[in-house]
Amino acid sequence: MSAQEERDALTAPTALYDQALHLLRESPDGVPPRRGYSRSRKTATGKDPLPREEAKSAIREALSPLPDDPATLHRRFERLGIQDRHRYLIGFTVAGLPLPADQVDAARTLGRRLIRTGTTASTVTAGIALLGRLGEPEDVPYLSVLGLLRDLTGPVINALDILDRRSAAVVWLAVYARSDELRPFVHALWADARQAVRPELVALPASPRFVSSTVARRIAEASQLPDLLDRHPSDTDLLARAGRLLVRMGCSRDDPTDLLAYRDALRVYDGVVGRAGLLPPTLDNAAMLLSLALDLSSGTGVLLDWPPGRRAVLLESLGRLLAEPRWAVAGATASAADQRRRADWIRRTGRQPFRRPATPDGFRVEVVAGDPADRDPVEARVLIDGRPVVPAVFGRGSAHSPDHLLDEGRLRAGAEPREVQLAEAYCTEGCCGALYVTIRRDADQVVWENWRQTMPGSREPASELPAYRFDASAYDTEIARAETDCSWSWRTRTVARLIKSGLIEEPDLLSRWDADRGWISSGFDDPDTAVVTFWYRPGPTPGSPERADSPLQFRWDIRDDGTPPEAQAAAALRRLAEEDPKSYAKVCGGSRERAEELGFPWPDRA
Repeated sequence: MSAQEERDALTAPTALYDQALHLLRESPDGVPPRRGYSRSRKTATGKDPLPREEAKSAIREALSPLPDDPATLHRRFERLGIQDRHRYLIGFTVAGLPLPADQVDAARTLGRRLIRTGTTASTVTAGIALLGRLGEPEDVPYLSVLGLLRDLTGPVINALDILDRRSAAVVWLAVYARSDELRPFVHALWADARQAVRPELVALPASPRFVSSTVARRIAEASQLPDLLDRHPSDTDLLARAGRLLVRMGCSRDDPTDLLAYRDALRVYDGVVGRAGLLPPTLDNAAMLLSLALDLSSGTGVLLDWPPGRRAVLLESLGRLLAEPRWAVAGATASAADQRRRADWIRRTGRQPFRRPATPDGFRVEVVAGDPADRDPVEARVLIDGRPVVPAVFGRGSAHSPDHLLDEGRLRAGAEPREVQLAEAYCTEGCCGALYVTIRRDADQVVWENWRQTMPGSREPASELPAYRFDASAYDTEIARAETDCSWSWRTRTVARLIKSGLIEEPDLLSRWDADRGWISSGFDDPDTAVVTFWYRPGPTPGSPERADSPLQFRWDIRDDGTPPEAQAAAALRRLAEEDPKSYAKVCGGSRERAEELGFPWPDRA
């Protein structure tokens, strides 16, 4: 053995807490970098990794009984083959570990020694999990420093969410917030520069690109937003920022459960709505208040634990305010295209959340088009007894659009049971699942039953819902109303819906050209354009290879020409009947090879 190897063997490993503290002190201004710190690891040697079930049993054995000191736990883990890769299982097992009252103090002491002196992620994770159950305020600073190590950030935030939400949010933002625009705010939080928190909060960008639902919740938690509002009751910039954070938290395109996880949501709603009259009647503020009202009427905000009647009072207050003449003209002078779209959305949608009682009974479908500046999805929100079904039981994506649920009659009830997908995860069903229900008619009732959630890879059971029964006549009336109500729709969206309806009624308009209907709606990047897509599957003609399994997708953009939507849709359908759409639409999908085979130019993705 060399002299260096002898010294390494005699040198005790450095505690992970000491490693993190050293890295923090070496950082400029004592502020951690985005993504936190990585730590050097020795290559794992010895036995192959334990399978999951064996690892769970080994962890339980190592923790029973709880050791008196970190070294004993480390030896048990090493002997049983428990490695750093088992951190999740360690935390899960410790969280469910039986702890008699006479062992609580000893377990807390062990947890503290583990997080301060532990040298492996596995033993330190056990300490973090113990303090998540038994920790006290004195443990928060140690946990916060440990949370800056990337492989411990998740367990630390879970523990801090129980002990100190503000500290959990500060660590979360320090490590996970990606945008450079958020760094000055993070610096103010980490340096505990309380006088700088409010101005940096107000200066944050409002765009969803920078502030997702989770980032919005962590910002509100880290800044202790309700207390800020109370200390600065006349600060309209702070008031508007608070309202926008609430809107972002409830955004169904991200993770609407962030609003439900925000413990101070009711206080912030009260603060924002109660002082909304102080806000200047700008287009931004009008859009923010209307978005809050839509959420309180039919969105995730309905699901908060409201005192009886309080939500209705807030909705009524917003309704009165937005009906005032000074708010009614917000956006009247908008000149830019995006501002005009937003002002038009306010005119179309302005009274929608105030038309119905806050707590209606029975079955309702509310089509909601969100603020176009945020590019929120258009949702066909299903409410049962006043509660929106999708965020209440699914929460991993928005309700499907009216194009999917209403335009093709999927919510209609027939004698034959029909399974309907109400929502899909914002990633994809294959990643995080979808929500289904079976709809059928039973004599004079419509039944929603056999709820099903697909959650690929999940080991947790899906929540079960009961069967719901509705009066069939009332149900049919509500579906017919929702299918024919276009008050939420803007011009090009209406054009697209009318074109789609025409193609459903006359599929031959496309099939005569060996084409099938694809996605039809308004453009995402350009809402002033109606978009018609179709799949071309050529038949067996001379010189044209027949490969039905390799179709080409075409896209036809129809710019709003200012004429009534009905006239624009009729003109588009006539053109489809008279001219081969491949002569004016452009290839947008399929394969380059197939496009070249058939003589069509492949799009320039640049």
